[in-house]
Amino acid sequence: MTQQHPINPPPSELVPEELLDQWEEEWHHGKVKHIELEPYIAARSAQWGANQELEACCEWLHWQNLATHPELIPSLRAARRPKPPSLKEQALALIDECTDPEGDYLDDNALATIRRALEQLDD
Repeated sequence: MTQQHPINPPPSELVPEELLDQWEEEWHHGKVKHIELEPYIAARSAQWGANQELEACCEWLHWQNLATHPELIPSLRAARRPKPPSLKEQALALIDECTDPEGDYLDDNALATIRRALEQLDD
């Protein structure tokens, strides 16, 4: 069988070598080293592929004249690629979660997030 399955990208659309080099460079200079290189590259590659698919869908909607509402495609992108909460939003959520009346316990991750958020504030 020589026909490729429609969900598989053709060879010309595989991850470009330049991106693989960029991701390896990011990993080497990254601040967090809790993940090995191969899983990092695999995750970045999957993310890149998903982004390519989303953009192809948005383009298809546009060219099929199915996106008649001007906010449809931006809304689709926002729904499928939501922005992570800001550091401020994360810190505020942690404070909201801290319902201990004595307020004497936050785990190390919570404290680190609040510390990073506070360090970004101007004096």
